[in-house]
Amino acid sequence: MSVVKINVLTVPQEQRETLEKRFASRAHAVEGSDGFEWFELLRPVEGTDDYLVYTRWRDEASFQAWMEGPMKAAHQGGGGDSTERPKPAASGSTVWSFEVVQQAAPTGA
Repeated sequence: MSVVKINVLTVPQEQRETLEKRFASRAHAVEGSDGFEWFELLRPVEGTDDYLVYTRWRDEASFQAWMEGPMKAAHQGGGGDSTERPKPAASGSTVWSFEVVQQAAPTGA
């Protein structure tokens, strides 16, 4: 059964461009991961500073393998001792987890 992970990132207005550029610079970093099914970065329109990072995985084990491998490496920087990590764009983060129990696609898709 597929699982959905939604990372809720609180991003102050002045950091939005920074966050979006960082995601753009890592484009296609997750698509080749075993069990990966979907990704979306959702920008808030009104009433909140929370971005939603939506990912869908074949199963929990696939998500955990990505978290402990490629995702962890990407967030630890390039690995060089002299490389200073940039300041986080988000001031907070929470992960919501869901199992897909029903879904629908447009007719003819």
